Amino acid sequence: MRGHRAAAPRLPRVRARTSVIGAFVVLAAMVPAAVSAAGTQEADVALPYVCRLPSGELPATVRVTADFPTAAGRGRAFTPTDVTTTVELPAEAVADLARGRAAGVRAVTRLGVGIAQGEAAAEATWRGTARPAALPASGPLTLTATGEVPSVTARVDGDLAFSARALDLDLALDTPDGTAADPAALTIGCSLAEDAPERGLLATVPIGPDPGPPATEPASPTPSVPAPDGGTPGSSGTPQAPDEQAGRGGRGDQEGRAPTVTERAPRGAATRRPDAPPCRYDERHPSTSASLNAYVTGYTNVRKLAGASLIPLSCALIEQGPTDIELFPDYSGGYLTQHSRGTLWYRGKPQSPPFQATFLTFGFMPTKATMVLEQTGPMTMDGKGETSFVTQFTKMETRVRVPLVLRVTALEVNGTPLDVGTGCRTRSPLRSEEPEPAKFPGDHLVLTGRSSHQPPALPVGYLLSSGGPLTGEVTIPAFTHCGGKGENLDRLLTASVSGPGNYVKQTQGQTCAVQVFNPDQCTKDLQPLVIPVPER
Repeated sequence: MRGHRAAAPRLPRVRARTSVIGAFVVLAAMVPAAVSAAGTQEADVALPYVCRLPSGELPATVRVTADFPTAAGRGRAFTPTDVTTTVELPAEAVADLARGRAAGVRAVTRLGVGIAQGEAAAEATWRGTARPAALPASGPLTLTATGEVPSVTARVDGDLAFSARALDLDLALDTPDGTAADPAALTIGCSLAEDAPERGLLATVPIGPDPGPPATEPASPTPSVPAPDGGTPGSSGTPQAPDEQAGRGGRGDQEGRAPTVTERAPRGAATRRPDAPPCRYDERHPSTSASLNAYVTGYTNVRKLAGASLIPLSCALIEQGPTDIELFPDYSGGYLTQHSRGTLWYRGKPQSPPFQATFLTFGFMPTKATMVLEQTGPMTMDGKGETSFVTQFTKMETRVRVPLVLRVTALEVNGTPLDVGTGCRTRSPLRSEEPEPAKFPGDHLVLTGRSSHQPPALPVGYLLSSGGPLTGEVTIPAFTHCGGKGENLDRLLTASVSGPGNYVKQTQGQTCAVQVFNPDQCTKDLQPLVIPVPER
């Protein structure tokens, strides 16, 4: 959509409070149901994988089962159903996990799926959640995960092939006494083995002319995965931002022929994790008609230590601001803006729950730290975008700003506890490069999320109301007041951790509008139903 010159006369703003920004309010009425296929083909494929564990690479078997249509119409969305991903890790992997006193595991799977039609291709992620499982005393560990997967729309005739790609396992480890294992969380990356049959082919769906009404082509190709950041960090060991070109297929004319992947919105069938911290309004923090709550979690790189730390599942209480729509001079659309405020909330304090991270300091010394992120000022969420009343295409960019001090409450080096005292913290809040320093002064973390929406597809990317990925980069300041009993640990922590270039990727879940109860978004006691999963 073309921009409009600043010199053009501006019309009065139109203000409306919405739970979904701008044109997204009509989404439910515009999204068609997936077309049922005349028949169903069952896929049941066992594939060899190689998984990277702390002790090294180990073989694993991944079995994928799903129901696909026997055929589908061009321009019509369809969704694989009854999708199950079963991962069998060998006994050596079980021993690896048990070394940290773990006795049980809770797993989330993220299976990459390639979708190809000739030379045009797209990528999808099939997410699943497994039931909690005990680590076996001997033999392999089997984890079976299920979940909803994205829908797919083919734009041209021809065979549409689905193939398994890389698999990530996000593991939460538990001990018999309920304390955190070491580490408490672990992500295992698995790659398809070179000798996998048919390069991981799961199923092929023939695509032909659609007998129904012709589908509306989007005004511009919609990527299957949004690009929440302007680029990807280049340092090794850094979690990479999604590729902006993912899902657009090959070059040239293939770009417009690539199948479109549409993520499904979270549904009420999702289950709350029993270990999720409370996230509700109370008499001390009462709700209003604009109140939302949501869970956030993610990873942050610690560049000096060549590793990543899990940011714990945290509660955010949000006061959503009204949406302003400044109409274009020709009334063909408008600029969208929204300003909201929020706070982290844990046991009555503006902070995250305590979390642990384990690294090899200076490349050889195992160091475990227990930390808390403390909010020291207002959290703001500012969305800006454009919508077209002609093409119905909408794009948004949201920046979340929050001043956070990193406090260390416990430290253990090579198995020996060190007294860090009661005031060990960074000298100042974590600091990101601020694109509008005059408007937003002071040190704070800046995270950015982007979204686009081209009906009839669902929106992709981040929206304040529905959540999604937020990314940024942060400088960790020097530490101060670290040490007890006359010992000064400031220089040790500063030399080990502090510095720039630490990539952050947060995932926010679907919000709960606490005064507008929706069983797909809220529990009965008005907490967020949807629990996000941290992604690298």
